[in-house]
Amino acid sequence: MKQLSDLFWNASVAELQQGYIYCEHSQEYMCLICGHKSIKGIIYADEATYYEAEKYIQLHIYREHSSTFAYLLSLDKKFTGLTDHQKTLLTHFYEGRTDADIVRETGSGSTSTIRNHRFTLREKEKQAKVFLAIMGMVTAKPAQQSSFITIHKTATMVDERYAMTEEDNEKILRAYFPEGLAGPLSEFPGKEKRKVAVLRHIIKRFDPNCRYSEKEVNAILKKVHSDYVTLRRYLIEYGFMDRIADGSQYWVML
Repeated sequence: MKQLSDLFWNASVAELQQGYIYCEHSQEYMCLICGHKSIKGIIYADEATYYEAEKYIQLHIYREHSSTFAYLLSLDKKFTGLTDHQKTLLTHFYEGRTDADIVRETGSGSTSTIRNHRFTLREKEKQAKVFLAIMGMVTAKPAQQSSFITIHKTATMVDERYAMTEEDNEKILRAYFPEGLAGPLSEFPGKEKRKVAVLRHIIKRFDPNCRYSEKEVNAILKKVHSDYVTLRRYLIEYGFMDRIADGSQYWVML
């Protein structure tokens, strides 16, 4: 679901913390985690209790996702920059435990060690604030070149292969789809950056709201290239698609 991914990554820090956004145009509250919506002006009934739209989306987040804190902390290290140990400590801090409580519950370290971790994480917070301020000023300037492609939220690896502008992406697609973007792929590229561009385009041929059998996936990919097995493997490997272990169902991960 590319749209949901874009909404998530374009949300403000405050919106990420609350777990939902409000769209003025559609007058909808939308969960940034799963896309669930509630419409402003509608009263929602739940177990003999009535909720206005914003309260109802808050209830949804609590019931379905426990908390936005838990969800954000569960994200991969490539998104949070946090080690497993730091995540564990942050959970304790979030729950209001003292340094002594943490030492007692974990049975490791000392209060001074925990205190040092608190200090390190607060320094990390300061650095993040300064970086956000700097990037806010950079992105506010008129674009001097094409913007970078959007990295899908379920990407299994985020590195220099995604350092590609929309202009670069279009150039690659024109080269590998000489009969037009709706036509077949001339060959599957060997270079990683080109693979990303091609796979981002191929996944658009699938409906993100549908579940597919392996036979149906193969039928769609055969129209793209004869080596449909390779295409299918890379779509999964790069996080554009996922499947049940037995291959009975496939679905889009955007």
